[in-house]
Amino acid sequence: MIRKTLLGFTALLVLFVCATPPVAGWEVTYLHPAGSTESRALGVSGGQQVGWVRTGSVSQAGYWSGTAASFVDLNPAGVTSSKACAASGGQQVGAVVVGEVFNARLWSGTAESWVDLNPIGSYISSAYSVSGGRQVGFAFIQGSYHAALWSGSAGSFVDLNPGGSSESYANAISDTQQVGSVSIAGQGRAALWSGTAGSFVDLHPAGTNSSTASGVSDGQQVGTVSGNSFIMHAALWTGTAASFVDLHPAGASRSSASAVSSGYQAGAVDGHAGLWSGTAQSWEDLHGFLGVDYRSSYAYGIEVTGSDIWVAGYAYDSVANRHEAIMWHKVIPEPSSLLALGSGLLALGGLIRRRR
Repeated sequence: MIRKTLLGFTALLVLFVCATPPVAGWEVTYLHPAGSTESRALGVSGGQQVGWVRTGSVSQAGYWSGTAASFVDLNPAGVTSSKACAASGGQQVGAVVVGEVFNARLWSGTAESWVDLNPIGSYISSAYSVSGGRQVGFAFIQGSYHAALWSGSAGSFVDLNPGGSSESYANAISDTQQVGSVSIAGQGRAALWSGTAGSFVDLHPAGTNSSTASGVSDGQQVGTVSGNSFIMHAALWTGTAASFVDLHPAGASRSSASAVSSGYQAGAVDGHAGLWSGTAQSWEDLHGFLGVDYRSSYAYGIEVTGSDIWVAGYAYDSVANRHEAIMWHKVIPEPSSLLALGSGLLALGGLIRRRR
């Protein structure tokens, strides 16, 4: 009997040590504010979820702090509508519609805190991402769209459009890197910069028709690629075109990656929000954690802090006939807790042997 007990504890120990570390289930927070007709969360950072809410025909930039009721309206007075795309360090970025023209904006937590990022000579612009006090997006300069980098003011504008590119967009920023796309000879190509037009690195993988990069963090870049035999595949890079990893799961029709944080990539596969951890096989579908009325979902932002993973996006409610802002969250057990459990099992096994 003692021998069987010892064998049972040994098997349990092997299971905990050798198996993939277990992960707690996903918790879903529905961020859609009462009374709004549509809402979308596009980013998450530092306890804030950023995006926009539509009430009637007016879109209002804003952010949440973990609940639907916490929504803060960033829509400035005197503008037709606004949208926020990203947040970091207490700042939010996006664009407002003045008349019928988009202008890039920066906020610091209130509607009144807005800063106009639209550079001199440009009448159309938008900001897509913010990190470390710098913002990226695009500005319409000299008759075409140019990837833009700012440091908190319109006058700080840096044109990232490289030589040979007819147009470009910067979609995300993290630390010293910016990512987006350029158009060279009519072909869209994923792009990586380090603060200047001359630092441009072409991420476009061999054998694909077009590509774009949508997120960057910790030396990884994510986005999408298309080819002759496929419509859209989620992509991962680590600084070069040759480092391209196809994240598209087997059997799927289309996939896209929108954001990356600490080795996790967020996006969607066939209209289901989810995430990867560096390979196509690691895909985890988050759509199943939603209610049965939700027909599609998309993940646009991700943040990993310690043992917490936060994913922001939106899902389509087929009963209410609207898109609604969503946040997913889970906690990964600390490795130390698994080691403590294993040590406890070993000690218990030793006690059994001594008693024997």
